[in-house]
Amino acid sequence: MSPRTRRHPDRAKARTRDRLLAVTLVGAVGLLAAGCGGDDDPGLAVSAVARPDTTSEFGWADFGDDGVQTGSLEVPVDPDDPSLGTFDLYVARHLADPDRRVGSLLINPGGPGVPGADFAIFADQLFSPTLLTHFDIVGWDPRGTGLTVPAVDCVDDYDRFFAGFDISPDDEAERATVLEIADEFQQGCIERSGDFFEHVGTNDSAADMDRLRAALGEETISYFGFSYGSELGAVWATLYPATVRAAVFDGAVDPVASQQEAGLQQAAGFEAALSAFFAWCDGAGDDCAFGAVSDGDSAAAFDRLATAVDASPLPTEEGRPPTDLGVMNNGVVQALYTSRLWPELGQALADAVGGDGKGLLALHDQYFGRTEDGTWDDTIEAFQVIQCMDDVERESIDVAQARLDEARAIAPRVVPATVTAPSCAAFPAPAQGRIDITGAGTAPIVVVGTTGDSATPIDGTRRMADTLANAVLVVVEAEQHTGYGANECVVDAVDRYLVQLTVPADGLTCR
Repeated sequence: MSPRTRRHPDRAKARTRDRLLAVTLVGAVGLLAAGCGGDDDPGLAVSAVARPDTTSEFGWADFGDDGVQTGSLEVPVDPDDPSLGTFDLYVARHLADPDRRVGSLLINPGGPGVPGADFAIFADQLFSPTLLTHFDIVGWDPRGTGLTVPAVDCVDDYDRFFAGFDISPDDEAERATVLEIADEFQQGCIERSGDFFEHVGTNDSAADMDRLRAALGEETISYFGFSYGSELGAVWATLYPATVRAAVFDGAVDPVASQQEAGLQQAAGFEAALSAFFAWCDGAGDDCAFGAVSDGDSAAAFDRLATAVDASPLPTEEGRPPTDLGVMNNGVVQALYTSRLWPELGQALADAVGGDGKGLLALHDQYFGRTEDGTWDDTIEAFQVIQCMDDVERESIDVAQARLDEARAIAPRVVPATVTAPSCAAFPAPAQGRIDITGAGTAPIVVVGTTGDSATPIDGTRRMADTLANAVLVVVEAEQHTGYGANECVVDAVDRYLVQLTVPADGLTCR
């Protein structure tokens, strides 16, 4: 199992900034620096709530000079079986103004598998001055992720498992290679993390949220979850409704879709985003380098490039895999999380037309969290295991292939692979999958959906708002994954709700 060490403040912040740019889980950071309804806004005046003394529980220590503390919280792997030991959750908090503090705001950035402590460490680049003033922003690396000990670990070399093999094989030998690599990855997870990974599902993490609330000395607590963080938050709210002061689910997933159905929804969302990219590129002039080599039809040029790359992968860097169809696909998907990455995608595609695959490989590396020292974080590994521990079903090869064929029919450019393998086949099934979400008995919950969200399409977000017993929907018109930060309207609506509990009008549209 890979060792986990505490990060130096400067290195952690630099790495967080790079990771935020890579996964693009939240909206336009620049807008948030300006903020909405700032510290002096009389409409946001609230009575200060003293911060409980939680030093002994977490062992808080200052982390740099920016009002950030880090600590840890010990939680049981399985409260019904003490012999399995504990997780040491890595926790960080960005402290509020003590004279204006409302309470603690738990943050989860999504995934599943994305560590959350960094979102508190780097909170001043993610959240408005209003939220920073009024809340202790509390992020944690959920069980099995990041610097929480132990964490899911499966493999060391991502290039072997996510690049350098043919995702559209032409014969049985190449097909067998895909299946062997998938099985090897799963066996690696079992060998390195099998002692605990049956206990890293969403139900388990929701229970940890309640443990965090209690350890923070809060009778009720506020929550802000992005993407999968909406699913985690909805499970928490369903299990512990009386503890919910306020909750925002941004880029919410479809709570009633199976993982297979959600995958199809996401494929359609990315295909739509790719079509939107083509439309932008065709009219963007010099802002889209790919347009200069596409003769006014970037979609057709993309198809020609994909065919050429599949036949003859492009060179990249010494010691790294070439850009084949799989690497190209991963890089494209990464750039479709937000239109802010479209110029980079346009340049990478133009370079690829010229025979240079480095730009697409760089986007591929962003997707998988490759660091400057050539290693990868464990987010993708944790993602797969957590997903599998939320589902008691185990697909056969035939079922997985049928699902892939359906996805290719829905999204032929985004899903160019012709063969796949069951992602959970080798894993033991959990005793219980993720619970059904209801949100019964909670305070009002605000659900935010973005019209051009590729990863969590807005139709699924609407179903989250409809499924929860007490929720309102805010719609953001933007081409990005999650909406907070896209414009002043949504920032103001979310901030007023979290600080003052002023619930926005259901169906509010922010342009």
